[in-house]
Amino acid sequence: MRIVAGQWRGRRLVVPRGDLVRPTADRVREAWMSIVNPLLAGARVLDLFAGSGALGIEALSRGAASADFVEKAAPSLAAIAENLAAVGAGDAARVHRMDALKFIQMLAPHSYDVAFADPPYDLGLAAQVAEQWLAVPFADVLGVEHAFSEKMPVGGTARRYGGTTVSFYRVE
Repeated sequence: MRIVAGQWRGRRLVVPRGDLVRPTADRVREAWMSIVNPLLAGARVLDLFAGSGALGIEALSRGAASADFVEKAAPSLAAIAENLAAVGAGDAARVHRMDALKFIQMLAPHSYDVAFADPPYDLGLAAQVAEQWLAVPFADVLGVEHAFSEKMPVGGTARRYGGTTVSFYRVE
């Protein structure tokens, strides 16, 4: 997996081994970033269910001021640390070892400019993230990746990429 654009374009990222992580396909990540790209300059970014950290690192590469990565799996945390060190993210990145749903329950409205969520498919986690955002819009824009078959709360717009969908929720 490589960073698609920005200052770290072309840099390779480490992906945790095993079945715990399902990296976002390059074309989906590129489309996702194209949609939020106008919002990334100087943005505060949140990467939930961070896995390898690819979404948050891509945002930093494209000019985000900071990115918080939320992940609880040890192999993923090791991959995130390795990837952040490889690009030299420094103080712009913070890693939180905890459950993503618990993390967002602690957030105030507008804590972030852009939030990415890429939870495991078909466990209802994508809908739970969106429901929490609808209750407390912790970011101005939330993008949630999920299987096309997963039902999401009303209020978002969906972009489909094969069997994958990214639903976007925006503060009006």
